[in-house]
Amino acid sequence: MDTEKEDIKEEKKESCDVQNGVECITISGQVEGHYSLGAGQKATRYEELIPKLVLCEQSDEIKGVLFILNTVGGDVEAGLAIAELIASMAKPTVSLVLGGGHSIGVPLAVAAKRSFIVPSATMTVHPVRYNGLVLGVEQSFTYFKQMQNRINGFILAHSRVSKEYLDKLMFDTDELAADIGTIIDGQTAVSCGLIDCIGGLCDALGWLYNNIYKK
Repeated sequence: MDTEKEDIKEEKKESCDVQNGVECITISGQVEGHYSLGAGQKATRYEELIPKLVLCEQSDEIKGVLFILNTVGGDVEAGLAIAELIASMAKPTVSLVLGGGHSIGVPLAVAAKRSFIVPSATMTVHPVRYNGLVLGVEQSFTYFKQMQNRINGFILAHSRVSKEYLDKLMFDTDELAADIGTIIDGQTAVSCGLIDCIGGLCDALGWLYNNIYKK
């Protein structure tokens, strides 16, 4: 009897996760990679998120996916893996940047079929950075360059920003203290073609429902 009650509760919980055919997935805090973050740090774990994306793509109940971003970035390979998976989904997807979509959050924001950002949100565009011991050999710098090319190629393929402007944002020396890169607000992100539209929750859901019904 207890088992039946637990099954009913679980079914109710799963049905509550999907509202009117739309699944909401939040990417917040830091994108965690191969190493676990310390206690007290908010994290988005790719080993939890990837199976959830696969489920969204396979589920008949889920018609579209809303991604809400407020992330400081994190592990490059984990973030890029999630972004590639989002971009390869056949179902309508929309992203909404709230607060921040920094660092590897940029590919995550542009991965959806339509991207929105609120005016007060910011995005930090900068080259690949690494915390920890780095061997000062040519192979290390070649690896960083290859990783940067992968990130840039993804951003350029899924947004309207030009390569010249993206490079300008990444290698600006006036925006960040003791580092290179640029912090841009919502309006600038749209005007340069990085994000599609200025908008909030209503706009993102409106686009998503329109494309669900159209499909």
